[in-house]
Amino acid sequence: MSAAAEGFEVLDRAAALALERKAQDVVSLDLRGISSATDFFLLATGTSDIQVKAIAEHVMDELREEGVRPSHVEGLEGGRWVLIDYIDLVVHVFHTSTREFYQLEDLWGDAPRREFEDTAPS
Repeated sequence: MSAAAEGFEVLDRAAALALERKAQDVVSLDLRGISSATDFFLLATGTSDIQVKAIAEHVMDELREEGVRPSHVEGLEGGRWVLIDYIDLVVHVFHTSTREFYQLEDLWGDAPRREFEDTAPS
């Protein structure tokens, strides 16, 4: 599998895992050609500190079991904004008010955007 295909696979898997914990507004930003820091941001929102931590821990735990480990994690203790750095993908799990305050979608407004929706049966 090519590195690009593997990157998309991890991105899609991380989005699905966030949705499994009822994350809201799950969106990816394609930063290739815009930033040299990473290829993709995945943004997800939780409505409480506990949910933010649960989403982030679920993404990390499940990806770790699949052999994908983060190089760096920040904010897990606080639960307002957890950043999980997988080098080519950075997952941001925000509390609603924190996401509104930092507005990463606006900051990276020129990046191609993809929205993920929960397709699991209710």
